[in-house]
Amino acid sequence: MLRRAVGGTVVGNTMEWYDIGVYGYLAVTMGRVFLPGADPGLQVLFSLGVFASTYLARPLGGIFFGRLGDRVGRQKVLAATLILMAGATFVIGLLPSYATLGALAPVLLVVLKLVQGFSAGGEYAGATTFVSEYAPDARRGFFGSLLDFGSYLGFALGASIVTALQLALSEEQLLGWGWRLPFLFAGVIGSVSIYFRLRIEESPAFQATQDLHEANSAATADAEGRPRNTLHLVKLHWRSILIAFALVAAANSVGYTLTSYMPTYLTDSLGYDALHGTLLTVPVLLLLAVMLPAAGRASDRFGRRPVMWFGGGWMILLAFPTFWLIGRGTTVTTLLGLALLTVPVACGIACQASALPALFPTSSRYGGMGISFNIAVAVFGGTTPLIQEALVQWTGNDLVPAAYLVLTAVVGAIAVGLMKESARRPLPGAMPSVASEQEARELVAGQDENPDLEVSELPFPEAAEPAGR
Repeated sequence: MLRRAVGGTVVGNTMEWYDIGVYGYLAVTMGRVFLPGADPGLQVLFSLGVFASTYLARPLGGIFFGRLGDRVGRQKVLAATLILMAGATFVIGLLPSYATLGALAPVLLVVLKLVQGFSAGGEYAGATTFVSEYAPDARRGFFGSLLDFGSYLGFALGASIVTALQLALSEEQLLGWGWRLPFLFAGVIGSVSIYFRLRIEESPAFQATQDLHEANSAATADAEGRPRNTLHLVKLHWRSILIAFALVAAANSVGYTLTSYMPTYLTDSLGYDALHGTLLTVPVLLLLAVMLPAAGRASDRFGRRPVMWFGGGWMILLAFPTFWLIGRGTTVTTLLGLALLTVPVACGIACQASALPALFPTSSRYGGMGISFNIAVAVFGGTTPLIQEALVQWTGNDLVPAAYLVLTAVVGAIAVGLMKESARRPLPGAMPSVASEQEARELVAGQDENPDLEVSELPFPEAAEPAGR
């Protein structure tokens, strides 16, 4: 069940980030297709603005699907979000261009990107919640990091397909019809992903909580902290929401800089042609995908906080040298600078998949994640390419994105200091999760000496008492 749950969730997450990544790598091309008569700088800003609009819809999707996921279940909602995402991406590939529809074409593009954003609002929050509730406590960091392993594989797949098209097609062919192919291919990937996602079963932690609430009265459920609505959820968990917001802002600012802004930065600011601007990021994304599970394992061993602090410190100290290397204009220095960016991304992104769900109890986890994660991504994630490109054009300084990343890293480091360590510990509101019966026996036998287990905080402490006590 664990393998099926993780596999089905990772495949779906790969699909989601393939969809997002394809647009990021075609940003310059999409601006020329849907706003052909504009100044090149305006075309880039338009395309990145459309990309950012996706994230404006994410908080609404996070609130809607988060509330629904805490009520009806994680599995059903995750299937729905994936169907919406794949369908919207496929339809983008069928859109008439500006030459056919005029001003209506970019409007329809924005609408479809908003649909993508709305569905994505429930995707990552639900996926991390789902995997965290399935994973054993001692390996939650590793299994959570597999989600983002899939995410960056999706980005790499999108980049590889765009690169292949740029090599195979002329510029006229790419602008005429070639840009459609990656979006249409999403229909194939989406069908496979939906099949796997429909085969996964509901998480045991959620099912246990549902059974408890069904057995108790509404008054008892309220006393246990089950939120009545979104405002009540925010009132109950405002501190956790703020901490999660700051952690996501820091990790995703540098993450989206690497994945979504770098192709535009290399092409528009540093003068690389579109092919090399995309191609240079592919090996870096593959390197990052490999680093994520390693960072997840490290967080299981050393703790989430030390790993996240290491990534934040790396960003603060090396942001300016990193962008200086990228700006030298040689392939070697550019690849080295991009590789340096992978370290803080790996440390932050790999840990957030396991650290964020541990901030909320089972009955509020999907909803709390949906609000905090998606508002942070909307403000500091999807808008990062737009903000950084605007800052570069405004100041004329190619190093200004580094200052932006240093600022967000400082905010993230403060949030890590306020966060309670969650490695190897049960999720709030849930019993300990183990990988085998032998591990369960060892856990119960050593519960009094276990620094990672507080029996008094378990939802059913009497169930954890060994026989004879």
